[in-house]
Amino acid sequence: MSSIAARLIPAWLRQYQLTDLPTDVVAGLVVGVLVIPQSLGYAVLAGLPPVYGLYAAIVPVIVYAWAGSSNIQAVGPVAITAIMTASSLYPYAEQGSEQYILMASLLALMVGALLWIAGQLKLGWIMQFISRGVTAGFVSGAAVLIFVSQIKYLTDIPISGSSLVDYVGSMITQTNQLHPQTLIIGVIAFCLLVANRYGKKWLWHSWLSASYAKWAERLFPLILLIIAIVLSMSLQWGALGVAIIGEIPQGLPSFTLPPIPDVSEALNLLPTAGLMALIAFVSSSSVASTYARKRGESFDANRELTGLGLANLVGGFFQSFAVAGGFSRTAINVDSGAKTPIASLVTVLVMIAALVAFGSALAPLPYALLGATIMSSIIGLIDVATLRSAWQRDRLDALSFLAAFFGVLIFGLNTGLVIGLMVSFASLILQSSQPHVAVVGQLGGSGHFRNINRHDVVTFTNLLILRIDESLFFGNSESVHRRILQATKDYPNAKEIILIMAAVNHIDLTAQEMLSTLNQELAEQDKRLHFSFIKGPVMDIIGHTPLINELSGQVYLSTIEAVRDLEKG
Repeated sequence: MSSIAARLIPAWLRQYQLTDLPTDVVAGLVVGVLVIPQSLGYAVLAGLPPVYGLYAAIVPVIVYAWAGSSNIQAVGPVAITAIMTASSLYPYAEQGSEQYILMASLLALMVGALLWIAGQLKLGWIMQFISRGVTAGFVSGAAVLIFVSQIKYLTDIPISGSSLVDYVGSMITQTNQLHPQTLIIGVIAFCLLVANRYGKKWLWHSWLSASYAKWAERLFPLILLIIAIVLSMSLQWGALGVAIIGEIPQGLPSFTLPPIPDVSEALNLLPTAGLMALIAFVSSSSVASTYARKRGESFDANRELTGLGLANLVGGFFQSFAVAGGFSRTAINVDSGAKTPIASLVTVLVMIAALVAFGSALAPLPYALLGATIMSSIIGLIDVATLRSAWQRDRLDALSFLAAFFGVLIFGLNTGLVIGLMVSFASLILQSSQPHVAVVGQLGGSGHFRNINRHDVVTFTNLLILRIDESLFFGNSESVHRRILQATKDYPNAKEIILIMAAVNHIDLTAQEMLSTLNQELAEQDKRLHFSFIKGPVMDIIGHTPLINELSGQVYLSTIEAVRDLEKG
């Protein structure tokens, strides 16, 4: 096989084993059947006609199967990208209109282009800077917004907005438009779905074996969908004023050029597209990397950027809105036995069959059931456990969670995420600006040195040994300077000041100047400054600078060497 063909054909396909085909086919069929109602609901959540949920589960899935990083991740429409699409395009066009549909595809194209460019620039490392608190707070806030936004399908009250304040205010002013029959259908469906998801122990496991109970739980939403269609047809819910999705256009998504926005419109959409790209990447890579670890496979963040970017980029030309890796559908894919992306391609065939053959059968489906489906599934994304854990272990991360969560509820998704990121970065700066500087002593007769406040150690009258537990840069140099000078005042008899630099991985120019100033100040007090355990890369930076050339003391390879040399006086 030529090198070009090897690069074009993914490794999983070149190495595919036919023994994996039966389980891949079964997994693909299961996922395809089970996520049809979910896909329809996410399209509605995005402000699009339901059929666009099926469109978004075809071309992007094929592209990701070819270019993505994960063999088993199930990509498609997800709640987060759907609600961000609706929130982003809310000011531009009426939901469901032709212009709105085209702009949703344009947004997917922009998200895909940004992800692909980030992949080419090898920016996969960026996810390391999004804290767990920010992502959990953002997703939890978005989940609450999604839940509230779906109330319109359970009540027929035309609420709208981009924040909780908007939704509540809109609902209060339009309660007179409540439709009782829709409310009854929606509440019953919601209660049944919640019972299926959170009451499965008594609903299924009390009388079915574990394997049958698992399948009963998974198939229940599909069974409920079929029952709702039958009841809608027989009881003529549409004639009673209950909103139904109507005839779904038959046929596959067609190649469509999204509109070319003017400069001002593109600039307005760009920040939103950037935030959507970031969230899509973080959520998808979280799923893919988790399952890669479980399966003993490698995970390439840059390839994930490229694969997810191409999926959105190409999908934008085939009537798709922004997609990402889905938590629930990937879990079903894995549990059903998926081994390779062949399972995802089988899922695509199921979606095509639904579009070609079953469009008319879905016509009587009430929107209330789709809303109830989204509301019941979204509850699990409200991550109380992470907030509780962060509050107990890391208050600053808990603060980032709360900032993102309430920022989303009050100001909307985009602003809420920015607020969460700003608080997270502020907490990081705060921690870095106040590094731990410990006074240490010798542990027994060993070569180990520990904090005098934590261990029973030996100290020396003429020596002050300090350990700096952070790299030194402009943001913390003054704080370190103050702490060292304070320590010299606390131990006035110490004439030899030893700084243990084992934890210092970098010293920038500001910090070098601070240490030089410290050296001069100590010299004026008839004290000498010494360093121990400077790492090679750090010494390469400062080795020929005034800091080392004018140092009043010496640079020691180890602290024990410094102590043995200096304790003699």
